[in-house]
Amino acid sequence: MAGRTTESTAPDRALPFSRWWLVLVGALGMGAAGSYEFVWSSLRGPLGAQVGASEATMGTLFTLLIVAQTLSQFPAGWVRDRYGPRIPLFVGGILLAAGYGGLSVAPTPAAATAAVLVGGSGAGTVYTVTVNTPVKWFTKHRGLATGLVTMAYSGLSVALIPIVRGGIGGSFGASVLVLAGLVAVACLAGVVVIRDPGESEPARPEKSENEAPTETSAGVGDAPDYGWREAIRTWQFWALYGVFVVVNGVGLMLVEKAIAFADGLGLPAAVATGAASTIALGDGSGVIVGGGVADRVSPTRTVGVSLLLGALAITGAVVAGGQGFGAAFVALVGAAAFFRSPVFAVFPGLIGDYYGTANSSENYAVLYTGKLWGSVLGGTVTSVLIASLGWGQSFLLAAGLLALAGVAMFAVRPVDRTPA
Repeated sequence: MAGRTTESTAPDRALPFSRWWLVLVGALGMGAAGSYEFVWSSLRGPLGAQVGASEATMGTLFTLLIVAQTLSQFPAGWVRDRYGPRIPLFVGGILLAAGYGGLSVAPTPAAATAAVLVGGSGAGTVYTVTVNTPVKWFTKHRGLATGLVTMAYSGLSVALIPIVRGGIGGSFGASVLVLAGLVAVACLAGVVVIRDPGESEPARPEKSENEAPTETSAGVGDAPDYGWREAIRTWQFWALYGVFVVVNGVGLMLVEKAIAFADGLGLPAAVATGAASTIALGDGSGVIVGGGVADRVSPTRTVGVSLLLGALAITGAVVAGGQGFGAAFVALVGAAAFFRSPVFAVFPGLIGDYYGTANSSENYAVLYTGKLWGSVLGGTVTSVLIASLGWGQSFLLAAGLLALAGVAMFAVRPVDRTPA
């Protein structure tokens, strides 16, 4: 087991500024990391023309981006938990900027592949540092703080997409170089501001006499912090991992196939466009609302109820779409995205609660590998199911999986880390 217990929060007097500045700067870094995924749809056309890549090649580049982003999180989290956030943030910022710089001048698909792997690794590095910063500083408002940081993963791209689509100076390369500069500045701000408890003075719990007890591991007062090897030996980790795979699979299914689903149901083009917009809106707002609710209610029950409601929303979307009720279809797919997203606000803190905060970055990075399997479920597996079962049955199956994940959350209990 690694190290001794580190307090998960610290009062503002342990910093020369409010902890909420850590949230703001963390959100900027998170948005920089998320730009690779959410600006990609705008990049892929001009990038494909620049390097002479086929549609299949561009799809492969996106897959490699997700793989690099996911697998880079563990080494970045390991470094952060032992040496603090500045080193991985600095390296991550360089990789993010270098990736965009490489894409701006890439002459061949091979060069674009190298740039994507570099940028994706930077995205994963910055993601794991920023998403775990609220875990180390907050208890009372941990879900809300994590939700605010996580929302920026997609939210900041709303401002960045016009830079690419507008083409500064009519040049794709110039636009991407501007992106490189912006993400570098965002990460540099993180290097200057973000720190961990204990770097200035010992952390003290953020707790008041009126604060309700939190859903944490049993016996955490002097309990040892678990590293990833200890964490994966607990059944709770694998229960959370399975839920994470399903949530990512269903979420990516919604993001990737909502427009095609609407077309498959024969709904108007305006309905398909509206569905895509409400999914983005629901996904971003759900992490904030769900995280805030989890601060006041049991985190596991918050996620469980939310996923069950998400399953009902998908079921309703299938029925409404089949009946030709376009407005209801749009609202229900947005609701499904809203109710599936609180996981991303709750799970980082839950991992910190269950296994301690000293190794929370590396432990959450191991859990985050579930996104890889979720991408297979939401992409390839879903496409096969649609071809064999049809749109409606495939989405109903997704609703069933989401409901099972919701039920599983009610069975999850805190990890007993009481020293023997």
